[in-house]
Amino acid sequence: MDAAAHGSPRQEEPVLSTTAQSYPEPADSTSPIVVGVDGSPTARLALAWAIREAEAHGNPVLAISSWELPTMAAASPGFAFAVADLEDLAQSCRKTLLTEIAETSRGHASVHIEARVVEGPPAPTLIHASEHAAALVTGSRGHGGFIGLLLGSVSQQCVTHAHCPVVVVHPHSRSGA
Repeated sequence: MDAAAHGSPRQEEPVLSTTAQSYPEPADSTSPIVVGVDGSPTARLALAWAIREAEAHGNPVLAISSWELPTMAAASPGFAFAVADLEDLAQSCRKTLLTEIAETSRGHASVHIEARVVEGPPAPTLIHASEHAAALVTGSRGHGGFIGLLLGSVSQQCVTHAHCPVVVVHPHSRSGA
């Protein structure tokens, strides 16, 4: 029944996208639902969707956050990162991931959620994780620089190259709310 009929706010409605390729076989409930988490509002919506879906079907959730050396720093002659700086980047990423999981998973204690922080670019990291996943979930837009695009570059790459069905969660419901 439509949530709007009960006067309650509508849940965010994701857009389900899949690649044109065929998948080897349907995933079972032991396969994780992989979700990319970067601290953005749409990533939080994606995490919430993944948790609800996992709860409904008995899957675990694998929440992944990735980090990489900033491009400008790597390209600057004579600029060097200390090991402590790189550890700070990884630790900041881990803190964001764990905070998002803690806040979003309230009320869903039955869902097993694994947090994984990976060094590397987000799209290839998520695509690799999709090899054994029931589904891959991303927000439609992360922290990228082109505001206003309907689909961010990471989501686009995941939809195109993932090894499982991909769910892209947009920040607005279809009701226009």
